[in-house]
Amino acid sequence: MKKFLKIYKWSGLSFLVLLLSASCSEDFTNRPSEDSISLDAYYSSNDQVTAATNGLYSRTWFQFNNKFFYAVAEVGSGNMYTNSSDVNAMRTFALNGSDPELNNGWQALWANIAQSNAIINFLETRVGPNVDAAVLQNTIGEAHFMRATAYFYLVRLWGAVPIIENNLDYVSTPAINTNPVEDIYKFIESDYLTAADKLFAKVRGANYANNGHVSKGSARAMLAKVYLTNKEYAKSKAMAELVINSGEFKLLGGTELPNKSFGDLFSYSNNNNEESIFALQWKGDGQYGSANNCNTQFGISTSDVSTSNATYGGVFAPSQDVLNIFSSADLRRKATIMLPGDEYPNVKIAPSGGILIVPEADEIGGQGAGAAIKKYCLGVVNGNVTGPVDTWGMMDNNTYIMRYADLLLVHAEATMGGGANTSDGGALKSYNAVLNRAGLPSVASITADDILKQRRLELCFEGDYWFDLGRIERSKAIAIMTAQNRGDKDSAEYFTPDQNDFLLSYPDNDVAKNPKLLDPPVPYEFK
Repeated sequence: MKKFLKIYKWSGLSFLVLLLSASCSEDFTNRPSEDSISLDAYYSSNDQVTAATNGLYSRTWFQFNNKFFYAVAEVGSGNMYTNSSDVNAMRTFALNGSDPELNNGWQALWANIAQSNAIINFLETRVGPNVDAAVLQNTIGEAHFMRATAYFYLVRLWGAVPIIENNLDYVSTPAINTNPVEDIYKFIESDYLTAADKLFAKVRGANYANNGHVSKGSARAMLAKVYLTNKEYAKSKAMAELVINSGEFKLLGGTELPNKSFGDLFSYSNNNNEESIFALQWKGDGQYGSANNCNTQFGISTSDVSTSNATYGGVFAPSQDVLNIFSSADLRRKATIMLPGDEYPNVKIAPSGGILIVPEADEIGGQGAGAAIKKYCLGVVNGNVTGPVDTWGMMDNNTYIMRYADLLLVHAEATMGGGANTSDGGALKSYNAVLNRAGLPSVASITADDILKQRRLELCFEGDYWFDLGRIERSKAIAIMTAQNRGDKDSAEYFTPDQNDFLLSYPDNDVAKNPKLLDPPVPYEFK
């Protein structure tokens, strides 16, 4: 399927203004060139307007999700181990601005912002009279949501960055200052609030096909996490409770969905389930970058348990540190980490089609970790369990950016209000719901350390632990990472980050084009 883009090259941050482009999956509307058809005629129906944001759920995120996200958030935090030269710099806190994957992640986030900006600024004037106002505003709300999410990653990873509301404002003057972190968070909060105002309300039901796009609840849940990051505990608690009380989301395997389980979250057939707040929507279409690469990059590297047409695998593995954090009673362990002897009836091997029994530690391959990652690892094609596979061994299972268990832990922590512990009934209800789904008993009080640990256990390999460590007292975070064994199963290795390692370097090529990235941030003039 053709993808039509209007591209404005920006020498400073290499931004692409992707004017209302479409993703390349079969679900997305094929758009003719803007030069050959009037936009008013083109966006003449509700379906066409609804499809305008489809690309923002997949391809614009690919180079962020493909390697960079895990190389920083999971290897950096000490959850994952790798010795692959393209992704191992954060294991030793040696990542710098010349790193290609750092550049890929940076560019992907700005591509999301550029495409969101195009929709926010231009879509409303390019629709026909038959488009419902509510549909139009919902689509614009999705763009505000995506822009806020991209900035939420940028500010936590790089700190001060430029706030861009309309890329066309800078085509002739591409050198631009960064803005202060507090201004970026103000902008993020404004975008999520706008999104919550414009987006449709939903209740996530069993018809998963209707759950893919974000909703009011999605925006409010992400905003609760932003407030928590900024230690605005009362706002975070109130926003989280608004979402919880709405009944939009449910835990798979919780009291409302007892026939599902934690492990079901990561199967293809459960894409866009009741727990999914926001997930990237992958759809293989024959083009590189349309599907999810985790099945090969997380799995056992031997050919009989990788996808049938992939000749590589096991780029990322569990760290030695993370192998020891799950108790024997925790149902999440087997759905998170594959250990020798584990059996997975739904994971098929080639060529026999038998079930996967994890081999001995020395035979697992990959990175020599003696274990493999189970989350997002589906095995060879197995009907609706895995969905299809493309030429590069990539599959269509979603990638979570936020799910309901995360929000429940946000609520528990926000209720604690920055204190050391709590026995508040509301906090315990949220916290214990996550524990009980994992097969663990309820507790009568919780500490800040309990929540940090449960967030690591629940969200391991989903890209959150790095940001959680970034929220706590810096000396404590450094002590945690210094104590982590960051080696393989045969050789322990330890590394100590310093204060500067918690923010990434700007890409060298962008600094060369826009030296103002290194200047002091300039306060943003809000409109």
